[in-house]
Amino acid sequence: MSKIRLALVGLGKIARDQHLPAIAADDRFELVAIVSRNADLDGVAHFTTLADLLASDVAVDAVSLCTPPQPRHALAHLALAAGKHVMLEKPPGATLSEVEDLRLTAAARGLTLQTTWHSRYAQGVAPARTWLADKIIKAVRIDWREDVRVWHPGQTWIWEAGGLGVFDPGINALSIATAILPRPFFLTGAVLHVPENCQSPIQAELDFVDAAGAPVRAAFDFLQTGPQSWDIAVETDAGVLKLSHGGAKLFIDGELLHEGPDAEYAGLYDAFARLVAGAASDVDVSPLRHVADAFLLGRRVVAPAFIE
Repeated sequence: MSKIRLALVGLGKIARDQHLPAIAADDRFELVAIVSRNADLDGVAHFTTLADLLASDVAVDAVSLCTPPQPRHALAHLALAAGKHVMLEKPPGATLSEVEDLRLTAAARGLTLQTTWHSRYAQGVAPARTWLADKIIKAVRIDWREDVRVWHPGQTWIWEAGGLGVFDPGINALSIATAILPRPFFLTGAVLHVPENCQSPIQAELDFVDAAGAPVRAAFDFLQTGPQSWDIAVETDAGVLKLSHGGAKLFIDGELLHEGPDAEYAGLYDAFARLVAGAASDVDVSPLRHVADAFLLGRRVVAPAFIE
């Protein structure tokens, strides 16, 4: 099979930290172009717009969209219209209807569309799903607390409408929960703390209930200082399962059972290559749907202005 000629659209922190190393490590891909208004990469063709790339003589099979979510629908639509397979960084779009439109467009053209939930590829997630499959879930607690100044420096788009605010990391927790819990869960209430100078929340508390009535509570915080926490605890009839470090470590009743190196984006690109080879798509919006529910049902509380 020939290599997938890939263009990376957006060359910010996530692209440099995660996408570029994953692409370089997978010999099924060849990075042939970078699209960015502000940055380039030595030895790789550079374009300031995706339209410029698609109008050039650089041959491209697929694009990986690493832009903020707000412009992603238009860019993905442009790529699909040009016959390119598309990988969408998370969240896959600013709205559910945008992603549905892209799903239908990709299907009509026989192209691959992948919504990427990188946290599902953390080392502890798959074994956690297997362990929980036959357990009775009694309660779930999600604590996702990090310092926005450390993880999103200068990224003002995250505070705009469609930027999701604290749900940008929080959606990673929801992507894990929707993957490991054996029953669906539904939002019953939420409180969203929105800074007076922002359009998206800086903190959120969510209450869900699963299909059997078990409570699922989540706390997302962008103002955490000191130790950061990305933890999910599931109380069951057979003990307490805990995923920590964003899913990298799995504990049962305090005993470490699984851990491993960070291979989340390697897993994403492996999945993308297999989808392209099989002429298939993977479009899962369940984590984004929970966020949309929170914005729909959540009670907004005005928080102090955020100053980076």
